[in-house]
This record gives sequence, structure tokens and C-alpha cells, in this order.
Amino acid sequence: MTLEVLVAAVKQNVHDLAAKMNLKTNAIIINQDDYFSYDEFEFNEAKIKAYTFNERGVGLSRNNALLRCSSDLLLFSDDDIVLNSSYAEMILKEFALYPKADVILFNVEVDKRRATYRNIEHKRIRWYNYGRYPAYSIAARTKSLHSANVTFSLLFGGGAKYSNGEDSLFLRDCLKKGLKIYGSPINIGREIYRESTWFTGYNEKFFYDRGVLYHYLYGFMAKFFALRFLWAKRRKMCNEIKFRQAYRLLISGIKKMKRYSKS
Repeated sequence: MTLEVLVAAVKQNVHDLAAKMNLKTNAIIINQDDYFSYDEFEFNEAKIKAYTFNERGVGLSRNNALLRCSSDLLLFSDDDIVLNSSYAEMILKEFALYPKADVILFNVEVDKRRATYRNIEHKRIRWYNYGRYPAYSIAARTKSLHSANVTFSLLFGGGAKYSNGEDSLFLRDCLKKGLKIYGSPINIGREIYRESTWFTGYNEKFFYDRGVLYHYLYGFMAKFFALRFLWAKRRKMCNEIKFRQAYRLLISGIKKMKRYSKS
């Protein structure tokens, strides 16, 4: 099986980025900047195709890479991820171990402040435990994604109208299309910590945008999941904006999208 890494980048020198990320396999880099260009070069005996687009939005970058991918397997990644030297062998081995898996979610070491998940064993990912995984944990069979016509939302994530959530929506769509998702305890890389491009604190926009996201993720169950989320995180999130106000903002985002969907 062949593997390509699909990299979403912003204002990077693509040659330097290939070295910084420790790319060992073919890769497609979608670099967002203020101009258009295409560059193709070899690095570590692998072919790197680098497109620079005058566009904004991480979902758009991932979709541009996905539609150009022709390998058997793919790995989504970001420009702040450093991959382990044996990442390709690890990923190939896991897909051989689980031949029915369409998608496998791997561990990536991140700063404790940004950690949302940790696979401690192999497990099946279902509707009740898919919402914590970032895009850079996702490896997949390319044919499965293309056949299911699954893409990333252009409404959510860095550079989009609403804050993060495009990765959760992507996995939800994979499940809705019947794709089989597994979690793996294998660590394939680490993140270089930097300030978030979208998170500016637990402010009004954070809670409103989370409500918008929950409408798309959970439908008629959105209010329940919003309350569960806020209650579990209240000590961390509800210092500047109190619990009741934060919940009202969540509900406001849910209701706004509910009305929009009906119009």
C-alpha cells in the first residue's frame, strides 16, 4: 500500500516545511498565502507536491489536498506536526491489522493545554466517542473517502466563519456514510506548540460558535450535549462568563442554525 501525507499549511516555505515535518513519504502540501504557485520536488526520496493558494480556511486546504490524493492511504496533517521517522510503517501495519477499517485515528503528542484525547488501546469509534479527535490524528483509505464523497466543512476551523469543529463534523459524516473507524494507541508524531489561530478565550464567540457546531453535530440532541459539555467544563470555562450566560450563548447558536436550516 502507498501513503500520502496531506498537509494544511499557512504562509510556509514548503521546502523547509518538508524537513521540519520529517516527511518520509509522498505528500501534498496546500499552503495558504497571498499568491498562487505550484512546486514539485523530491525529499527523502519521496515526491512532494506543493500548491500555494490565495485562499483562507483549513477545511478548504484539506479538501484541496483530498481531491488530489491518489495513494492507497492518506494521513491528514498540519504544518506544526513533526512525524515520527517510522510513521509510514506504523500506519501501514495498523491498516493491515484492521483490513475492514476505513479510518484509523492515531495518537499525536500535544501540549497538555491542548490535549483532548488519548487512545490507550485499540477500539471502535462510534457516534458517542468520535467528537474529541483532531484532523491530524486521521488516517484513511483514500478510496473509502472518495467513494463516500466525504469532505471537510468550510464553515468551521481556522480561517472560517466559526471556530474549530471541522474535524468532528468530518468524522460524523464518515460514520453517517457507514465507514468503519477505529482508534489506535500508536503514536505517530508530536505537535510543536504555538498560539491557536482561532481560540481567543472562553468569550461570547467561543460559546456561540460551539452552539452552532452542536446543532450540526447532534441535531435535536444539541441542547442536551451542550449542557453536558458546559457542566463538565464549568470550572475551566465559566470564570469570565458565568454558567447561565454561557449556556444561553450556546442555545443562541443552536437556535440560530435551527432557524437557518428551516428557511
